[in-house]
Amino acid sequence: MLLNVILTIHVMLAIAIVVLVLLQHGKGADMGAAFGTGSAGSLFGSSGAANFLSRSTAWCAGLFFATSLGLTYFYAPKSNGGLMGGGVMQSVPVKEGTTGSIPAPAPASSSVPNDAQKSAPQQIPK
Repeated sequence: MLLNVILTIHVMLAIAIVVLVLLQHGKGADMGAAFGTGSAGSLFGSSGAANFLSRSTAWCAGLFFATSLGLTYFYAPKSNGGLMGGGVMQSVPVKEGTTGSIPAPAPASSSVPNDAQKSAPQQIPK
């Protein structure tokens, strides 16, 4: 139940952030208002809208970040080592007959040939 509440708040905050960002005007919009082409006196006043909308966006972004952390905590798989104890490859099954580890690198070749190299070359039938 708590997970559904956090998820609902998260989605509503995402929509609110999108709307608040779209309502804000860019930095170049004040230049038009200075020459009389823009509407300097808007609903919130000449600078009140920027402060109100930017503060509202900051609060929504902070709450969005908090709900993101909450959702991560609830959706993260629990393992033996705590929250960060496992990896993404932990649940992959290992094929039978393998050790599941990286094979050791082959030893560097030496100037002394091994027994396989000492044997006579095989004859290829024609």
